[in-house]
Amino acid sequence: MAKTTKSKEAANMIEVFADFKEKNNIDRATLVSVLEECFRGVIAKIHGSDENYDIIVNPDKGDFEIYHNRVVVPDGEVKDPNKEISLSEAQQIEDDYEVGEEVSQLVDMSEFGRRAILQLRQTLASRIMELEYDALYNEYKEREGEVISAEVYQTWKRETLLMDEEGNELLLPRQEMIPGDFFRKGETARAVILRVENTGGKPRIILSRTSPDFLQRMLEAEVPEIQDGLITIHKIARIPGERAKIAVESYDDRIDPVGACVGVKGSRLRGIVHELRGENIDVVTWTSNTQLMITRALNPARVNSVVLNEEEHKAEVFLDPDQVSLAIGKGGLNVKLASMLVGYTIDVFRELDSDEDNDDVSLDEFTDAIEPWIIDELKKIGFETAKGVLGAQREMIIQNADLEEETVDEVLRILQAEFE
Repeated sequence: MAKTTKSKEAANMIEVFADFKEKNNIDRATLVSVLEECFRGVIAKIHGSDENYDIIVNPDKGDFEIYHNRVVVPDGEVKDPNKEISLSEAQQIEDDYEVGEEVSQLVDMSEFGRRAILQLRQTLASRIMELEYDALYNEYKEREGEVISAEVYQTWKRETLLMDEEGNELLLPRQEMIPGDFFRKGETARAVILRVENTGGKPRIILSRTSPDFLQRMLEAEVPEIQDGLITIHKIARIPGERAKIAVESYDDRIDPVGACVGVKGSRLRGIVHELRGENIDVVTWTSNTQLMITRALNPARVNSVVLNEEEHKAEVFLDPDQVSLAIGKGGLNVKLASMLVGYTIDVFRELDSDEDNDDVSLDEFTDAIEPWIIDELKKIGFETAKGVLGAQREMIIQNADLEEETVDEVLRILQAEFE
């Protein structure tokens, strides 16, 4: 065999590949396959074919060998130098070669030429990057829905960049952050792995703190009964940073699902509420009875009756006048979350006595004195009639409707005049 030495370029390539193997824990078969693929690509480009080359890779030792196989032919009859070798040249390698035998000769990397070696290194670097991206994508794809803690690296206007323990980039978009979230570089932030995108070959790992999954995973971590399968979370409705409602069910009659999730004096929710920037959390017992579920979802309001329109998924809820503001909630949050939790559009109505009902007047009758958009705002928070508005507290209307105090006072004056 001809003497050969490993070139500096070859040593560098093996070193790069060995570092990649150690860092990413890629299996031996993949290592061998990728390196062999890179070599064969260059050989095929130079000689037009790589079929008569043997490539032996030893990733454990960080070494490789390439053998060029050619058939011995009589002198002067070499037609394809890539696949044939003359008898005299073969006997310079070993003097006992004969015509028809195969010569397997160790190839020196320097024989490839500088351009070919450069191409080989570039191809290898590209394949290594592809493997890194594939490994990263597969790892995080399997972890979608999992809560992760990562270090804040940089914050921009539209997103925050975090780094995991291995230095992988994680993105927390502004729309996936809770109102009030503010992170400084070096801090640790918690979020749920929302999704992994694979655009342009490089995976984008998107995190979220507003997803219902984030609240669910934290609740699962705090409540052993959920971990043990004794309590199931059926649905979560969130308005991030403001309020959330959670429907839970127990499979053990001895366990109160609401009490287990809340804990003694709210102990199991305290840390979650702090993480969610003060987001209030209501826990209710789930039931398949839609009317009863709506009643529970509107807690703390006391509901008198519920009329369902199952085809349109709408519900009309009737309450005593003093319960309307509780059902609607601050800024309409309570009724909005109840609708999200149950999957029905909920309209809240003040239940009137029969005598009152006969004397009442629809708000639509006042369009000549009150601008239509103001009437629409009153309807949004559950009012349909004049006495419904007059029976509510002024402060509640100001707080829940998108109206100025002066506008509310003028509306009350106009409606009151109708009954004087």
